Amino acid sequence: MYVVELQFECFDNTTVSAVDKAVNGLMDALRYNGQVLGREFPIVMGEGEFFVRVVCPEQDSLHPKHHSDFVKVCIDRLSNASLLAPKMRLLGRDLNSEETAEEETPSWQILYTTFVHTCSPLRSGETLLPIPLYRNPATFNGDHKSLIKWQTEWQACDEIQMAGSCKAEHATQAEICNVDSLLFRRGWDLRGRIEFLTKVPTYYYQYRVGGESLAKEKERKCPKCGGEWLLDEPAHDMFHFKCDDCRIVSNISWDQIKTYHS
Repeated sequence: MYVVELQFECFDNTTVSAVDKAVNGLMDALRYNGQVLGREFPIVMGEGEFFVRVVCPEQDSLHPKHHSDFVKVCIDRLSNASLLAPKMRLLGRDLNSEETAEEETPSWQILYTTFVHTCSPLRSGETLLPIPLYRNPATFNGDHKSLIKWQTEWQACDEIQMAGSCKAEHATQAEICNVDSLLFRRGWDLRGRIEFLTKVPTYYYQYRVGGESLAKEKERKCPKCGGEWLLDEPAHDMFHFKCDDCRIVSNISWDQIKTYHS
């Protein structure tokens, strides 16, 4: 992934509040289209200009060919704050982030995220590298906001249950583990929408902790159809289960995984 600096120049007098509204509106639009990653975009004020640094999946993520209609509207609205369309300067590769999947269409893909990842939640099933969302048709209503919102909620639940220090731990864990939870059902439906749009088999990741023993874990059935889904060898050393009918992948419980590898 790459760090890009955006420079917004003023062509007339303006106010900080007007700039804040216009620039942050554009950042939200770019984020919901998968063109910039993360949630915080500090705005630095200079002499008659403003700067924002962002992380992008690719060097050309901010090229107009990737813009959603909402991004285009937000760029047009910059003039209301007396700002010109931003100039862009590529600063270089972000050493702390993952590479991006190649442009070739994968044979399968996975909807997968964790609270430590800021990249796209859609990953290649062949490499597990993130696929920029703007490469695909809009999920709903012209961009990928619904998918980004799902990712944000999944990550919030994951962070709370990983911390394990409050009463909400089990409730948030249930949201990412149980197939009947609202978050799981919403994510699984989004998975289906992505598969419909891309024509690529798309799987949803079921998080798994707990369990009685390694033996019991291996006997787990698909939580939707009840069928066999244990793989002979885990995909990417992580997904031990895969149901091709229900489009779900999962891991052997993280609490039992040490026994599995020993």
